[in-house]
Amino acid sequence: MILTANFVKGENTMSLPMAIGGRLVPAVLTALLLFALSAASVQAGALNVVTTTSTMGMLAREIGAERVEVRVLAAPDRDPHYLDARPAFMAALRRADLLVEKGGDLEEGWLPAALTGAANPRLNSGRPGHFRASDFLHLRRSITMDGPNLGHVHGEGNPHFQLDPQRVAAVAAPLAARLGELLPADREAFEDRARMVSARILEHAETVATRLDPGQRFVAYHEDIDYLEEWLPVEIAGYLEPLPGIPPTARHLRSLADSLRDGPEGVVLHAVYQPARGAEFLAAEIGWSRQALPMEPPANGGLEDYLELMQVWAAAFQAGE
Repeated sequence: MILTANFVKGENTMSLPMAIGGRLVPAVLTALLLFALSAASVQAGALNVVTTTSTMGMLAREIGAERVEVRVLAAPDRDPHYLDARPAFMAALRRADLLVEKGGDLEEGWLPAALTGAANPRLNSGRPGHFRASDFLHLRRSITMDGPNLGHVHGEGNPHFQLDPQRVAAVAAPLAARLGELLPADREAFEDRARMVSARILEHAETVATRLDPGQRFVAYHEDIDYLEEWLPVEIAGYLEPLPGIPPTARHLRSLADSLRDGPEGVVLHAVYQPARGAEFLAAEIGWSRQALPMEPPANGGLEDYLELMQVWAAAFQAGE
């Protein structure tokens, strides 16, 4: 039995005298051919990166620059909790060299099925081609961790950290390291760009936060927008959902209105993809303003789009002034 394989780095040539009992093994030969061609294409061309959300796509695009091609799966105006494992997702993942997901159970309802359908071993959990941003962060504690609840559960913490620029900035360095692992020749360039992106985000966050009057309150539809109080001088006063993942009920909204009616004024916030009816009712009951917020930059957006989005979030607290 003879099993040898020689690959020439940077070239699409190889020597494969592979035989068992004097005959080539087609399955093994095919697998080695695909591996060699994939490795050569990654070194010669752009890295094919698939991200689950637009914010992760922004980071990959800014750090990888011309060395990456980025495809975002979840449209920025869709709730990433509730997507379907579409054939188009599977096709994109099948071609990917790197998957960047937010993690924290955000994509658990559809990403595992999409990965199974893609059948791309490069993206298996624990492989260099699978990056979970939440693995490198301390997430905000999720309401669902205290239970009991009838909605969805975030056992790792609140996964909606794109609304906290400090945590987004913290993802830049580990993502650069992972890109550098896949493209070693570009490691230093990735690290330099990650430091620049992180510094820009943190500087802009501080500037935006100083423009707001401190102590403002807000009600959020879901435990996502509450991340704003991590970097802005604002305070969460309640949630439209009685439990995460459970739509607002009349009883809960009336109770919430009673608890807020005599206190300081604030703003009722919800994502653009969340129903407005409950927010409108509460705002009318207690005389607060209501704002629907975009949660992600454009699917093909860059750093400037994310910085602008931070200003949009902060402006929601100035709309009623």
